[in-house]
Amino acid sequence: MQERSNEPEKQFSPPEDLIGDQEIDKWKVKAAKYIDDPKRTENLLSRAWQKAENAKNSQVIDAIWDKIQLLFSLVRDWANGNYKGISKSAIIAVIAGLIYFVSPLDVIPDFLVGLGIVDDAAVLALIIKQIDKEIIRYKQWKSI
Repeated sequence: MQERSNEPEKQFSPPEDLIGDQEIDKWKVKAAKYIDDPKRTENLLSRAWQKAENAKNSQVIDAIWDKIQLLFSLVRDWANGNYKGISKSAIIAVIAGLIYFVSPLDVIPDFLVGLGIVDDAAVLALIIKQIDKEIIRYKQWKSI
């Protein structure tokens, strides 16, 4: 098991073009409530996994499927207490993205078949890109 990184926390800058500042703050506030509640985080992760599995054949999810699996694995290991190598701001960003991902009413509502998953996948892809170095560290930790 690895200890927390000594690097300064990298602040996550969300995709303001995709969602407004007030929306971003709403997702972050919700995400902060998950930090000390592993069962709640695991429940969120299960819902996100189910949604991702159901949308796996869409082009937008398929394009980032391997990275989504790695991201979900990171969250699971973090929630279980097995992995501590991710900064608090990064895990809040990831959890905020998962909350957004499972939310049926977001920028493009999920009931719009074919389009509803586009914004969700875009948010996950942007989070994956933002925390790329943390994901690489996690992948290295995972392979040890």
